Amino acid sequence: MALTAGTAAFAQSQQQPVSALKGHNSDAPVDVNADRIEVQDRADRAMFVGNVHVRQAELTLDTQRLTVAYSSNGGVQIRRLDAAGGVTVHSPSETAKGDFGIYDLDRKLITLIGNVRLDRGDNQVLGQRLVIDLDSGRAVIDGGPAGVNQSGGRVTGHFTVPQRKSS
Repeated sequence: MALTAGTAAFAQSQQQPVSALKGHNSDAPVDVNADRIEVQDRADRAMFVGNVHVRQAELTLDTQRLTVAYSSNGGVQIRRLDAAGGVTVHSPSETAKGDFGIYDLDRKLITLIGNVRLDRGDNQVLGQRLVIDLDSGRAVIDGGPAGVNQSGGRVTGHFTVPQRKSS
C-alpha cells in the first residue's frame, strides 16, 4: 500500500515539500568516516565498518556497515551506497530509519527496507519499505508482506492536527 495520504498530511501540516530532500544535490561531495575501511580496488568497492557516518550536503546517513560501489574511470565516482546494521537517514526536517538502506546516486533514489520509520516533527509513518525520489521529493512507504512481528502488509501513521480556535 503506497503512502499518499500520509505524505499529503506531511505536506499540509508542515507546509513543506513532500520530502525535505527534494532536489538534494547528489553530485555534492560525499564524506565518510568509520572505525575501519577495506578497499577492494579490483571490485571497485570500499567497505566501511563500525560507527559509519556519511554526509552529503544536508543529508546524513549513520549505520554500522557501508559498502561503497564506485567506478574508477578517470577518477573515483561513487555510484551506490549499501548500508546494513541499522540505518538512519537525516535531513534538516525529517528522519528515516530502517534495517537496511540503499542510496543509488545514479538514479537519485534512497531506499530503506525493514522496520521503516519516517518522522517529521510529531508525524510518524511506519512500514517495511521506504523509497525517496530525490528529484521529485516523493516518498512512498509500503507495508510489505505479512510475517512474524510485522503489521501484515499495512502502513501505519500518526499525524498531528492543527489546533482550531473555537468560535
